[in-house]
Amino acid sequence: MILDERTLSLIVVALVAAVIVLVLWVAWLQRSEALLRRRLRRVLPEGESGGIDEILDRQLTSIDSLTGRVDALNKLHHELEGLSQRTIQKVGVIRYNPFADTGGDQSFAIALLDSLGNGVVLSSLHSRTDTRVFAKPVQSGRSRYQLSDEEQDAIKKALAPTS
Repeated sequence: MILDERTLSLIVVALVAAVIVLVLWVAWLQRSEALLRRRLRRVLPEGESGGIDEILDRQLTSIDSLTGRVDALNKLHHELEGLSQRTIQKVGVIRYNPFADTGGDQSFAIALLDSLGNGVVLSSLHSRTDTRVFAKPVQSGRSRYQLSDEEQDAIKKALAPTS
């Protein structure tokens, strides 16, 4: 089979076109590879040795470790949040003078409550001869014991929204 000149020139043109397409494709691949390397340098730490697979495996291990630590911190956060709900968060203090024959507001009522209004109200009555201290439990802003006006005011003050 003998190729004529026209067929041979068509084959040469087709081969030249294929070579041009392949050169353009290789240039595009090199550009893509350079962009990928630039992006990887921004993401990966400096001084990493080894191939890209080894570096990515180390990064994945590091991310897994960080995920575990974040999960542990989230669990601790929720535990501390629950615990803090039962700590003293609201305080109300009322000072007063229950007796006309004593000087100053030496008596007081103080409410120490958690976020749900549970806690204790302490009161002290000061007179010329002695001082008496009382403690009454508080549940949801109320006590099963009879409260004085000052003790009720201390609880209301503690439960009042702060601005």
